[in-house]
Amino acid sequence: MTDLTMPSANSWLGIRLLPGVLSLTAGSMDVIGFLGLGGLFTAHITGNLVIVAAHIVTGEVAQWAAILSVPVFMLVLCLARLSAGGFEMIGLDSLRPLLLAQFLLLSGSLAICVAAGPGIDPNAAIATVAGMLAVSAMAVQNALVQVSLHGVPATAVITTNIARFTTDVGTILLGARRDEVVAARERANRLWPSIAGFIIGCCVGAVGEARFGLRALALPAGLALLALAMAAKLNAPEAQVAALSVPDPDREK
Repeated sequence: MTDLTMPSANSWLGIRLLPGVLSLTAGSMDVIGFLGLGGLFTAHITGNLVIVAAHIVTGEVAQWAAILSVPVFMLVLCLARLSAGGFEMIGLDSLRPLLLAQFLLLSGSLAICVAAGPGIDPNAAIATVAGMLAVSAMAVQNALVQVSLHGVPATAVITTNIARFTTDVGTILLGARRDEVVAARERANRLWPSIAGFIIGCCVGAVGEARFGLRALALPAGLALLALAMAAKLNAPEAQVAALSVPDPDREK
């Protein structure tokens, strides 16, 4: 019988790599949506609030996609949390079903954009639908990181990660108390894959969108499939132990 108190090597490796893959997904999706869907942020959802507010103040017409993105994001995030709770009640792991939902949503957005052809009008209804599917996929990713991968840093919004990482680097350089330095080094080692993944995803996504247009959505969809395949090899209870074994920087005071 497997001892669930001792994570396997595969669980340790997977729990370290999965946040990076998810960050690549979010970074590439965010920049492709911004460039190809008329400035729509799909992962950095609060950016849409800024855009809508700016349009209102300047008297310009805000895009429906930007207006709808926040309530759609909140609704899907709530549904994902309820779904995860339902899976937990019947004794099933919620990670793989949520990753599958994310992959299907991104694939749907890709299929719509490919079917619409090049030069899709960002204000068209079909573009709005594609954008909302992408926003929904990022909402699912935000939910699964919080409810299915406890202790894993955020993968779709990295502002907090960068602030925490930079603070921890400063703590290490200052040579504070040994226990503080050790904790800071552990957090920094756990945060940098998510930060690097998002930045690399943005760069690769921008190049892909510039070259292939919205067909570049195949990149985040493919990465979501990769994340699903990685999760399929993880033993869920072991993965939870692997993640929880390192302190959560967002919960430490």
